[in-house]
Amino acid sequence: MEERIQKYISSSGFTSRRDAERLIKEGLVTVNDKVITEYGYKVVDGDIVKVSGVIIEPQKNKVYYMLNKPTGYLTTSKDDKGRKTIYNLLKGIDERVYPVGRLDYDTSGLIILTNDSAFKSNLENPEVGIEKEYHVKVEGLLRKEESYKIQKGVDLIEFKTKPCKILNVKYNDEKTSTTLDIIIKEGKNREIRRIFDSVNHKVKSLRRTRIGNLYLDISEGYFRNLTPHEVKLLKLLSLNKIKQEKR
Repeated sequence: MEERIQKYISSSGFTSRRDAERLIKEGLVTVNDKVITEYGYKVVDGDIVKVSGVIIEPQKNKVYYMLNKPTGYLTTSKDDKGRKTIYNLLKGIDERVYPVGRLDYDTSGLIILTNDSAFKSNLENPEVGIEKEYHVKVEGLLRKEESYKIQKGVDLIEFKTKPCKILNVKYNDEKTSTTLDIIIKEGKNREIRRIFDSVNHKVKSLRRTRIGNLYLDISEGYFRNLTPHEVKLLKLLSLNKIKQEKR
């Protein structure tokens, strides 16, 4: 395979050919980590093409799904203990798809699945820092000072969490628990549970409701195709985030 660089980029669905030419002119396109500024440059099989650090691949029957994961399911293909996995829910999907990131066994909500390795890699890239929003219920009353501490970042020994946002804090009628929404840009193992443990509030339930511009809008246990517009916005979001990080 041999293809002009601007056509290669546009055929990925990432952007139009005209915008691809603009990106090339701005020096944002690399092939095998070499900056390319020639419109006529030919890409061949095996070349790794990036735009502002984001890997680009042509579309070849690539699929993208949203799944509303229930609790009690593992984000893996199989389990040696015989527990249910998200693949038990994906009936009718012929392609082999992989989750973008993971959700704990006891966490529910939005998971993106795809066979597009570049798309998956770019969204998972910690440098990109795509926002992820969760609805949380914790034991006890979360005080303002505790909320401020979490939002500034807390020390979890292995690492300090990045600043985050806490919204829509509400106490239940019996004043025994608190519900809230938290927006983070990381997603390390059991991070949110550990954050609230650090201020002595055990998480009772946790559901992811948003990844970037994509909001959870289907019933628990169901999945649907992402629209071409949703996929394009997620790709553009990852590109813009990396460009901001490099400024």
